[in-house]
Amino acid sequence: MNSTPVQSSSPASNRLESVDLLRGFVMVVMALDHTRDYFHFSSLHELNPLDLTQTTPWIFFTRWITHYCAPTFSFLAGTGIFLAAQRGQSKGALSRFLVARGLWLILFELVVCYWIISFSFGLHFNLALVLWQLGWSMIVLAALIHLPLWATATFGLALIAGHNAFDSVQPQSWGAFAWLWKVLHVSAPVQVGPSFTLIIAYPLIPWLGVMATGYAFGAFYRLEATERKKWLLRLGLGLTVAFVLLRFANFYGDPRPWSQQARPGFTFLSYLNVSKTPPSLCFLLMTLGPGIFLLGLLDGRTPALLKPFLVFGRVPFFYFAAHLLLAHCLGALTTFVQCGRWNLGTIGAEPAPPNAGVSLPATYLAWLLVVALMYPACRWFSELKRRRRDLTWLSYL
Repeated sequence: MNSTPVQSSSPASNRLESVDLLRGFVMVVMALDHTRDYFHFSSLHELNPLDLTQTTPWIFFTRWITHYCAPTFSFLAGTGIFLAAQRGQSKGALSRFLVARGLWLILFELVVCYWIISFSFGLHFNLALVLWQLGWSMIVLAALIHLPLWATATFGLALIAGHNAFDSVQPQSWGAFAWLWKVLHVSAPVQVGPSFTLIIAYPLIPWLGVMATGYAFGAFYRLEATERKKWLLRLGLGLTVAFVLLRFANFYGDPRPWSQQARPGFTFLSYLNVSKTPPSLCFLLMTLGPGIFLLGLLDGRTPALLKPFLVFGRVPFFYFAAHLLLAHCLGALTTFVQCGRWNLGTIGAEPAPPNAGVSLPATYLAWLLVVALMYPACRWFSELKRRRRDLTWLSYL
C-alpha cells in the first residue's frame, strides 16, 4: 500500500454508496433471521437450527447466512465513523456524539427493544443483544479515535485475533468480578440485584475490536478508486482464505472444533458451524472476509437494480426497530389465525401451540413481505432525514 494515500477523484457519494449498499444487503438478510424467529415452526418450538442432531441443511443455512449481519454491521459502523471524521467533524464533537449515541443504543436495547421482541417490559429479566454491544463499542471508540490510527487498529486486531486464547478462562476464576468476565467474554446470565437477571448474549470482546478495526479500515477510502478496489478485493479474499485454512487446521480460532459426521454433508456443516457468542476468530474471518471482498466489488456507481438496498442502508436504526416490530406482529397474527390464540412473545411466554409455525418456504415468503413493507417506510424516513437536517435528534435514529 502507498505510504501516503491519494484522495480519490471520484465523488464522495460514490465512495459512501458501497458502504451503504453492503449495509443494506446485510439488513435485508437480518430480516430473514427475525422473520424465522416468529414464523418458522423450529423457532416457535425452540429447536436450535445449528444443532446438527436436529436440523436440516436448509434450516441450517437459513440461520447460518444471517451470521454475516452483526459483524458486517459493526465493522461498517466503525468505517462510517471514520468517514464522518474525514468530512470535517472535529474529534471532540465526534466523541461526544458517540458517547451519547452509545448510551442511547444501550437504553433502547434494554427498554424498547425488549418490549418489541416480547411485548412486555423487562422488570426482572432482560437481554443484552446486538444494540448493547454496538452502544458500548461506540463509547469505547469515542476514546480510541483520539489515538494514532495504527494504535486503534492494533487494539482492534489484538481483540479479534487473540481473544480465543482466553476461551478456557471461566467466570468463577474472577471471584467477585465473575460478572465482569461474563460481560466481556462469556455469554451467560448476570444477577443484578436479588430480583433482576441480565443475559449477556453479546459479550463485548471482541465486538469492541470489530468496530475499532472497521474505523481503521476507513483509511482505505483515502486511496484513489482503482487502488482502493484492488486492495479491498485482495484483503477480502485473503481473510476468506485464512478462515478456510485456520478452520481446517482445527487447533485455534474457535472453541468448537469441527468433526466428522455420520450423515452425508453434515461434516461440512460442522466445519461452518463456528461460534458466534462471543464471535470467534474463525467466525469473524468467515464473515468479514467476504464482506470486504463484496465492498470491493460494489465500489463505484450503484446499478439501478441495487438502489433499493441503499434506502435500507441509509436508515439502519429505523429499519432495525421497525422491521423487528413488524415481523413480531405478523408472526403473532399468523399464530392466531393458525391456532386461535396469540403467541405474543418468545421470552417468558407460554409455549407455542403444538401446531404453531409455518414451513421454510412460507417463512421465506413472510420475509419478502416484511422487506417489501419496510421499503416505503424507510424511503419516507430517509427523505425526512435529508430534508430536516435542522432536527438534530433525527441523527440518533
